[in-house]
Amino acid sequence: MNMKKGIHPELHETTIICACGAQYKTLSTRKDIRVELCSSCHPFYTGEQKLVDSAGRVEKFQRRYGKKVKPK
Repeated sequence: MNMKKGIHPELHETTIICACGAQYKTLSTRKDIRVELCSSCHPFYTGEQKLVDSAGRVEKFQRRYGKKVKPK
């Protein structure tokens, strides 16, 4: 399959630079790209992600609004 000439944007070899200092080389229509997060510093990929303690919230809800046993 042939591509039409003159309608595609020009590709440049570019460097993506992260705020943490990591650099990646790729092809893009933009020259230089700066990003705030990358796979080297994002908490999800580094394992530093904070987990929300939903179990404590559920237990608190059950204590407040759970079924109450009526004495006979």
